[in-house]
Amino acid sequence: MPVNKKISFSVLCAFLTIGAVLFVHNFITPMQMLEELPYSEFKTLLAAGNVAEVTVTRTLTNQRVTGKLKSEGVSKDQKLFTAIRVEDPDLVKELNAHNVTFSGVIESTFLRDLLSWVVPALVFVGIWFFVMKRFGQGQSGFMTVGQSKAKIYAEKDTKVTFADVAGVDEAKEELREVIDFLKTPEKFTRLGGKIPKGILLVGPPGTGKTLLARAVAGEAGVTFFSISGSEFVEMFVGVGAARVRDLFEQAKVKAPCIIFIDELDAIGKARGMGPMAHEEREQTLNQLLVEMDGFDPRIGVILMAATNRPEILDPALLRAGRFDRQVLVDRADKIGRLAILHVHAKRVALGPDAGLEVIAGMTPGFSGADLANIINEATLLTVRRNKEQVGHSELQEAVERVVAGLEKKNRVLNKTERERVAHHEVGHALVALSFPGADPIQKISIIPRGIAALGYTLQLPTEDRFLMAKTELENKIAVLLGGRNAEELIFGEASTGAQNDLVRATDIAKSMVKSYGMSEKLGAVTLDRERQPLIMQIQATQEKGDYSEETAREIDCEVRRIIDEQYDRVRWLLAEKKRALVEGAKVLLEREVISGSELKAIMDNH
Repeated sequence: MPVNKKISFSVLCAFLTIGAVLFVHNFITPMQMLEELPYSEFKTLLAAGNVAEVTVTRTLTNQRVTGKLKSEGVSKDQKLFTAIRVEDPDLVKELNAHNVTFSGVIESTFLRDLLSWVVPALVFVGIWFFVMKRFGQGQSGFMTVGQSKAKIYAEKDTKVTFADVAGVDEAKEELREVIDFLKTPEKFTRLGGKIPKGILLVGPPGTGKTLLARAVAGEAGVTFFSISGSEFVEMFVGVGAARVRDLFEQAKVKAPCIIFIDELDAIGKARGMGPMAHEEREQTLNQLLVEMDGFDPRIGVILMAATNRPEILDPALLRAGRFDRQVLVDRADKIGRLAILHVHAKRVALGPDAGLEVIAGMTPGFSGADLANIINEATLLTVRRNKEQVGHSELQEAVERVVAGLEKKNRVLNKTERERVAHHEVGHALVALSFPGADPIQKISIIPRGIAALGYTLQLPTEDRFLMAKTELENKIAVLLGGRNAEELIFGEASTGAQNDLVRATDIAKSMVKSYGMSEKLGAVTLDRERQPLIMQIQATQEKGDYSEETAREIDCEVRRIIDEQYDRVRWLLAEKKRALVEGAKVLLEREVISGSELKAIMDNH
């Protein structure tokens, strides 16, 4: 197993530091091992015959007497001592009188005295430099606070190409021109053409904007600078602007290259928006605008950025000469989802019954990140089941887990609650099976899932839809109201379990009235303030709406009318199909999970 180089280096430095300290302690300061005695006490011990041997050492500054005391009793250990000698001409006579062995040494202590303070100083300075170097390498290092934090990927390190990106064919086609410019800039410059300075990737979260930017760098074979917008802004004023300058200076040295700023809205929000301005963020944005104006696109530096909130960006960022081109990276259609599943399934052992095409049809509106999560969840489920290949059942279970959440089999409901949940879910399913245009029923379950779902009815559309008619929206509201209606029909009253259904039904009804002009009373008007993409005029305050209190009251009445009409419609339908409702709930209570086709058969029998 490879050893982390940073850990090895730290351990080596620790051992060297300990060795230096021991060297100083044992060899440079040996005098600390001797007991310092006053000269008078030494004379007393000499007179008493307790001194075994003595060495008189003469240095440039003084004379020192060192020696050993005689051992006491049976102990063979001799105590070492030292004393500074005063003027004593009779010392030699007294030593001879007491039969003490003595000698004289002339010692130069210059080197020892020098090392005794030089070596500790060098050790301290070395440790200080080591700590400062390690501290400066961290993200919060004050030594590098003004330097760019962009991650730099060399040509051979990117390792991502368009083959690794699926489901966004239109976006890839728009970006091929950038690749051609980075590879052969003379083809464009010979006629005086200029490549766009900035390319803004716009799309919902998880659709692969960052991956697409890296793929452009990988296809072109150039250096890739990657940084998040939030990494520019710090608590110190001016740091963000300094990092922007440093980033562009590094990029010019590495040209041709690509600079990629993820989550551009972190620094690109419209200036002056809201009651309080963020001075540091606005300074960073101003510096970014200046740098984009200042660099020549012919040197081969392409600025790419990604955001999922383009409507809040500053208009100055989006004018010609800065982010000239906006590329939409949207959720994939069925063909694109199938291609994405194939890309993520390359590293997974799929069984012959995997059926990725069926999974692609079950997941409309899923992003690339969602599909990658499905493959991963299916793989983990396969491991838990001790299987060697990922099959269709694991993939379908992964879809349900992403849509509805994790099964909570340990959450035990009492008998009354289970009966109420069963009738509630069968009510949803019966309405969906009865009205044309509703999404097909895949599964009905009373096994709790997620945080609060005590049961669920899984509806999976068979095709991608981009438009919906008024009747289809009304049918959606009816399906949502089916659960509450079933509870009232069987138990005589509703429960709190329909709260989420009511929220979703009310939202659809409000959109029909305020946004889609589907109210006969209010007419074909839109009463919602439109949130345009890449909006050019952003006001500091947001008003509630451009309509009067009387119109607001009419909106509330129309929303209530739509809900009430669908409620009565569902009540009549379920009363007619009460026997199918009761029998379907009974089967569901016994088995906990039934399919849509099984409920359809029960309904057809009645």
